[in-house]
Amino acid sequence: MPTAPAESVYLDNAASTAARPEAVSAMLPLLERAGNPSSLHAAGRAARRHLEEARESIAAALGARPSEVLFTSGGTESDNLALKGIVTARRRADPRRRRLVISAVEHHAVLDPAQALAADLDLDLVIVGVDEEGFVDVDALAAEMSAHADEMAAVSVMWANNEIGTIQPIARVAELGREHGVPVHSDAIQAVGHIPVDFAASGLSALSVAAHKFGGPQGVGALVLGREVGLAPLTQGGGHERDLRPGTQNVAGAVGMAAALAAATGNLDEETRQITARRDRLFDHLLAVEGTRVNGPRGELRLPGNAHVSFEGCEGDSLLMLLDARGIECSTGSACTAGVAQASHVLLAMGLPMAVARGSLRFSLSQTTTDAEIDRVGAVIGDVVARARDAGLVASGGRS
Repeated sequence: MPTAPAESVYLDNAASTAARPEAVSAMLPLLERAGNPSSLHAAGRAARRHLEEARESIAAALGARPSEVLFTSGGTESDNLALKGIVTARRRADPRRRRLVISAVEHHAVLDPAQALAADLDLDLVIVGVDEEGFVDVDALAAEMSAHADEMAAVSVMWANNEIGTIQPIARVAELGREHGVPVHSDAIQAVGHIPVDFAASGLSALSVAAHKFGGPQGVGALVLGREVGLAPLTQGGGHERDLRPGTQNVAGAVGMAAALAAATGNLDEETRQITARRDRLFDHLLAVEGTRVNGPRGELRLPGNAHVSFEGCEGDSLLMLLDARGIECSTGSACTAGVAQASHVLLAMGLPMAVARGSLRFSLSQTTTDAEIDRVGAVIGDVVARARDAGLVASGGRS
């Protein structure tokens, strides 16, 4: 087995990005001093000022009002707070609101709380399908909302898919929500900082954000919540964040998040151009390997930094380990549960056969990815796939 090079090629930015220099510089001074933003003394007032300035900056970048930005610990909490909070509030106000609708390709941060809500509150959970490129069936969603308008508690459709990069028709989904008086939430965790996101223009009721997806620190995020949207808090213990998310705020994290988002959105057009060009360069390398297919759309309706492919006759875990041994870090579309490889629910919802879905990899680029790094993938991918196919044949008894 080859030894990994000293400098690895990191192509798992959809999982987490390195902090941007702007974020690090903004955070460091705040990590060196104390100050609780709820305290009334000078240090507390300074912390509060930094927190509110970060809130204003994030709101401006996302087309929201500062009062609509609620700080959280990250994307998963934001999704849970949105779904559980909105649905609970709607059910309390009107017990008929017992229908929750999501798409079939949601992240587990939406899928799992939706399933928990269905069990705990005796809801009807409706999962709307997608086409072969991962686009939600808007006609089916419209029909569902029209037929059950009086029963609808909420709708949640992600802005851009974390696995295959499909950018959903969010404006149309939000429009349907307004037509039928139904709050619409979107997990925009993969979209913010990578494509234009304007909360006010979108017409959404709520939107989830995570800082570490665009060069901010891990452990901080936000739920952007319209002022008119009722929401029941998940926790109690203080009056922070409009009484909706109690707990001392992560001031340094919020400041780092604001700095990273300002940097990402301030140079979005140029970064998008560069990242898209390198993603397409990577696709050229990957598709040069026989038996490779692209998952998700090509062109403008795909996240700039997302390259998701399936390799015929391979297991994703084998590909991942072989690439890691060569210093290439990416991710697989499958997870391991109790020692059994499970294909991605996203790929299966798109209609991919199980065998194809299990042989998938996601490469995700950032603004720091270079042509040389992309070409390093191209230099090894053919051999890696061949070795993975050989390993699959041996494991299946196809070769001794």
